[in-house]
Amino acid sequence: MMAAGAAVALALWLLLAAVGVGEAGPPPIQDGEFTFLLPAGRKQCFYQSAPANASLETEYQVIGGAGLDVDFTLESPQGVLLVSESRKADGVHTVEPTEAGDYRLCFDNSFSTISEKLVFFELIFDSFQDEEEVEGWAEAVEPEEMLDVRMEDIKESVETMRTRLERSIQMLTLLRAFEARDRNLQEDNLERVNFWSAANVAVLLLVAVLQVCTLKRFFHDKRPVPT
Repeated sequence: MMAAGAAVALALWLLLAAVGVGEAGPPPIQDGEFTFLLPAGRKQCFYQSAPANASLETEYQVIGGAGLDVDFTLESPQGVLLVSESRKADGVHTVEPTEAGDYRLCFDNSFSTISEKLVFFELIFDSFQDEEEVEGWAEAVEPEEMLDVRMEDIKESVETMRTRLERSIQMLTLLRAFEARDRNLQEDNLERVNFWSAANVAVLLLVAVLQVCTLKRFFHDKRPVPT
């Protein structure tokens, strides 16, 4: 009976989430990730809209290019400099609470004259509006229709599951970025090893040829002594 009641309540919650409960608010801002190529001597900026009184987490990594470093700045919608880092390979920054408006994220590779950089960054939002939306489905169901199921327990379990799934997706994205950076670093090291190995082999062959020629010249220079 309890399991059936939980299933009915969960189905009702999904239906209410699909059609909307109460007044329709603004659509939530989705998390995002982006990978781009930053040319040498260039600076590139991105703008991200954010709601008021939310949490914004910014994470970036340099996954390709010589040195694996870049300059990073983060500015508020009012133009206030929140974060400024110089020649970093990665970084994680959280803005809480956020202001309503467009945040500016800039990646600067001006210090490099020949090496371009492959940069990955991710934006993660945690809005308090989501919690208010979760409260709506419980208010739409009358207490006598709950079928002896504790709605608060169901709501807490669903919210915990959603949070863990979102964190799992973020960790998988982060691991993919680490894997791409390590792969690029290994490919660069492989090219260096192959180049210097070929150079060493060429030097060894040259030394061997010179030694053989020198020995032959010693034997050819010996003439018979006249009697």
